[in-house]
Amino acid sequence: MRFLHLTLVMLFLLMPVSAQEKSGEPTDEKARKTYANAQKYLHDRNKPAALDEFKKADKQDGGHCLACQKQMVKYGEELGEWKTAEQGAEEIVAQAQGPKDTALAHYQMAVVLMDEGMQKHKDDFFTRSHDEIGKALAAFSNFPDALFVDGRVLAQLKRDDEAKACFEQFAKAKPAEDPNRVRAMRYITRPELARARMVPPFSITTTDGQKISMDELQGKVVLLDFWATWCVPCREALPHLQKVAKKFQGEPLVILSVSLDSEEQKWKDFIVKNEMTWPQYRDGSFNGPVAKMFGVNAIPHTFTIDADGVLQDEHIGDASIEGKLKKLIAHARELQPAETPLK
Repeated sequence: MRFLHLTLVMLFLLMPVSAQEKSGEPTDEKARKTYANAQKYLHDRNKPAALDEFKKADKQDGGHCLACQKQMVKYGEELGEWKTAEQGAEEIVAQAQGPKDTALAHYQMAVVLMDEGMQKHKDDFFTRSHDEIGKALAAFSNFPDALFVDGRVLAQLKRDDEAKACFEQFAKAKPAEDPNRVRAMRYITRPELARARMVPPFSITTTDGQKISMDELQGKVVLLDFWATWCVPCREALPHLQKVAKKFQGEPLVILSVSLDSEEQKWKDFIVKNEMTWPQYRDGSFNGPVAKMFGVNAIPHTFTIDADGVLQDEHIGDASIEGKLKKLIAHARELQPAETPLK
């Protein structure tokens, strides 16, 4: 599983309406029909077929279909079709108009190359990503998110001093509550974490009003559980999860259940009836922000995260996780500061 880069997701939502955006969907008649087919495939959750159709529609439209190109980047990344993702990003760069659009386009290309480098473990992609960030900042210098990505890229290249400088600049430009700022502060003191498979930073509010931030849970093992009341395998796996919660009660472990239920009251009644006493959050659907961030396409789906926020294990369906949790919890205990003896 590849985490869908949060800043790339936000990029699609925040790109301003401009001359570049006006092209939107394809204008060629054949391309429009192909684009419509792609949307139908997406509705049916057939992403590979949808990606092929978006790519075909873009070609039929002479490489000018911005909407197609955005989908080529998005689903190319998600499915590991890197040539398609790069092609979409390159075409967006070629069509960019004005400093902001140009900066966003180069930034998007940089994110694709960074994620490709992390998946393929090749420094060449990180070098190219750093070059793209340079072009983005040259076009529009007031771009903190570009600095954050550049910091991550430079850390992958083991250029830690330069990476720290980027994270420091980013932190100065962002409010204290920004999840990526919290993450950047950790990278400043421990740049090796920027090279690890860190889970995406996120902040949620649970049913009991508790605000939970991924980075504020450092020092504790996290078991992230995606489920829904309408999911039969999820209901069948619930006794196992209850057993895990009871077995490790009092240990440095946080179980966080993220529901994909759309009906809030039904979800609340279920967790009360089944005494699900650990933190609960409702994301609403597979298109919920947290589910999309983690690339969840099937449930139950669990992620086991260590005390540093690094993903250690992932399972779809019920699975034996106690052994892994026991080891990670033992390590988390070792990281805890020793208590000062009473005098």
